[in-house]
Amino acid sequence: MPTTELEVKSAIKLILEDKKSQASSTNYAIHYCEHGLGMHGEELRIQCLYIINNITHWRGAKAAEVRRTLWAFSGGN
Repeated sequence: MPTTELEVKSAIKLILEDKKSQASSTNYAIHYCEHGLGMHGEELRIQCLYIINNITHWRGAKAAEVRRTLWAFSGGN
């Protein structure tokens, strides 16, 4: 089953909620996440690639699941 925009936006919100505890590891991704919440379709798909690229050092219980969701939506592996 394809990943939906709703699932992607929920994943993005998890990054934004965790920004205080992981400030340095999500620092650059925050801007992309905030803008991504207002995007749809192809624009959101491309934004997911920017977010993925900027959360490479983000760790935590939710980090792996968020990455899987963003990758699935963006057409990655």
